[in-house]
Amino acid sequence: MDLTSSSGGGGDPRQIEETKPLLGGDVPAPEGTKMGAVPCRRALLLCNGMRYKLLQEGDIQVCVIRHPRTFLSKILTSKFLRRWEPHHLTLADNSLASATPTGYMENSVSYSAIEDVQLLSWENAPKYCLQLTIPGGTVLLQAANSYLRDQWFHSLQWKKKIYKYKKVLSNPSRWEVVLKEIRTLVDMALTSPLQDDSINQAPLEIVSKLLSENTNLTTQEHENIIVAIAPLLENNHPPPDLCEFFCKHCRERPRSMVVIEVFTPVVQRILKHNMDFGKCPRLRLFTQEYILALNELNAGMEVVKKFIQSMHGPTGHCPHPRVLPNLVAVCLAAIYSCYEEFINSRDNSPSLKEIRNGCQQPCDRKPTLPLRLLHPSPDLVSQEATLSEARLKSVVVASSEIHVEVEHTSTAKPALTASAGNDSEPNLIDCLMVSPACSTMSIELGPQADRTLGCYVEILKLLSDYDDWRPSLASLLQPIPFPKEALAHEKFTKELKYVIQRFAEDPRQEVHSCLLSVRAGKDGWFQLYSPGGVACDDDGELFASMVHILMGSCYKTKKFLLSLAENKLGPCMLLALRGNQTMVEILCLMLEYNIIDNNDTQLQIISTLESTGVGKRMYEQLCDRQRELKELQRKGGPTRLTLPSKSTDADLARLLSSGSFGNLENLSLAFTNVTSACAEHLIKLPSLKQLNLWSTQVHTVCLHPALPPPAPASCPLLRAPVRPCSAPSSGTGLPAWSPGPSLLITTPLPSSAPPP
Repeated sequence: MDLTSSSGGGGDPRQIEETKPLLGGDVPAPEGTKMGAVPCRRALLLCNGMRYKLLQEGDIQVCVIRHPRTFLSKILTSKFLRRWEPHHLTLADNSLASATPTGYMENSVSYSAIEDVQLLSWENAPKYCLQLTIPGGTVLLQAANSYLRDQWFHSLQWKKKIYKYKKVLSNPSRWEVVLKEIRTLVDMALTSPLQDDSINQAPLEIVSKLLSENTNLTTQEHENIIVAIAPLLENNHPPPDLCEFFCKHCRERPRSMVVIEVFTPVVQRILKHNMDFGKCPRLRLFTQEYILALNELNAGMEVVKKFIQSMHGPTGHCPHPRVLPNLVAVCLAAIYSCYEEFINSRDNSPSLKEIRNGCQQPCDRKPTLPLRLLHPSPDLVSQEATLSEARLKSVVVASSEIHVEVEHTSTAKPALTASAGNDSEPNLIDCLMVSPACSTMSIELGPQADRTLGCYVEILKLLSDYDDWRPSLASLLQPIPFPKEALAHEKFTKELKYVIQRFAEDPRQEVHSCLLSVRAGKDGWFQLYSPGGVACDDDGELFASMVHILMGSCYKTKKFLLSLAENKLGPCMLLALRGNQTMVEILCLMLEYNIIDNNDTQLQIISTLESTGVGKRMYEQLCDRQRELKELQRKGGPTRLTLPSKSTDADLARLLSSGSFGNLENLSLAFTNVTSACAEHLIKLPSLKQLNLWSTQVHTVCLHPALPPPAPASCPLLRAPVRPCSAPSSGTGLPAWSPGPSLLITTPLPSSAPPP
């Protein structure tokens, strides 16, 4: 009984379609249909609407019938003597194998050996059987019901076809034929009744491998292949090798229509459905290159803006919760890539390598040669002989990193003083711009990196304009996820200022609270854009607006004022000195709530308030409530005074003219912008004993302009000129000035000074 000859009849369309050879000629298409429109012919397979899961393994009855060559073999293969064996079959990539290789399935059946797969359809045939035609015989598979039979049928057909396509497309000869086979493969995947992730992924992986092994294709061949596989990409992520191919196409031909027509829905699906770029980083790279390709078009950022709008949707609330985190992840990775070359070129510093993932991390490693800044104290001269070695100041800036270590010279109790902001070890942001001597880090990006940076910072601006995205965006950016090289880049911080301004203007607490640091001891945007911070370029206007919105919400508490007094008292006084009403209110609240314990600091705040009209009015209103503040001011003023950083000669003049400073003995102008012109105000301080001009623009110190500078005395402590000037006026009309008995003036090191 020859089953192969009797199974050719039957009207099941599956038998006609699946016996079509892989590289056979096309069936004539119906009129009005494009050539090669295989889905029109394969629609017959889906007429019943059934869907099946792709089988990888299962239990089934197996019977093998060899082709009868003699009369005895015909008797042995008759249905009366036929024997069925139960097997657990596995549909591997190359063959059909049994978990128990005995009997009929002692040897696996290779897909290349299977000539045909059909349903048994002759009269009196066994129920629910499949027929696999192999050389020299037939393999019968009997399922428990018709659904399982059809499931095995479609699964075997799929495995067999995919195996043959892998072999055919692994050694391409003519690309016209290869392109035709790719289209047929895509049509087969789209019309298959099987439902499984591998149904669409398998063709993509085949094409991906084909492209990775053939890198000498022309641009037109690239585009033809991309267009051919485009239907599969609508509902599937491209595999890694295919992503790399897409990235290359975006870089080489950013103005190609394929980028707009084919890649746009693919990127949209990635942004909507991707859950973790860490598991598939090439999807992020592809999205990054796609956005850069859009930016290269004639419209540039307008096209990118329309793409962001399409991702958000027309409503006020974006329906896709994964879009914003994915866009932010792409932006952060792209911004970090702009500084990657600069980071890797700085002597391969381990502290810089720690931020390779784009997250700011504290530097716990002690530098080999730190930069120590010594702040003079009132007993500096008297203890010079015994503590000269401990207080020796050395200036060394390592090329691999910028680190600042501050050595405390005062043994007083840890109370809040005028120089409280200088008595703690600065963190990452303070290390970047601690002084003009340290701010030597110059960030210069190449043209391509500069365009990339501008594009993705602009995307962050667009994201901050959406009200529903702003709370999540603020929380994502709260830990400052940028490398410190980016924070030291003036262009980056200037462009990002728009985003921080949007956070500061938002009335919702969950938004503007993200301006503060994520935890104690770590800087946030509030510190970064405060006066003296590395990103401040507006004399503290953004800082004042941030304080205003924070004080307007639930942060109008003593704890928040205490944090400002401990960390940002200098910037607050500087802005109040320049007439900022918010900072004037802050200083008045500090006095009213008794935040400041040190009398000298209180007197300095009072002098700052009285230097402006609005401050004087608010201070008088405060004094009406607290009469003891006036009593404190009548005692002669403070003995110690530290001018806020970045103060100018005008700020110093305004402050000294606002009150009484007859008791002032210690004046620190370190890290300010004062010049030699401030000497005319300093001669009016009769009790001044110590003057700190470190890191200022004062290069020649002579506090009495009527006298020539005397020969400088060498100061072993600071290696700076010490020039006491005590002679009275000699008929020049200038007021006489008699300094205290131990005046100490510290100035910056001259450029020709030997290293310490």
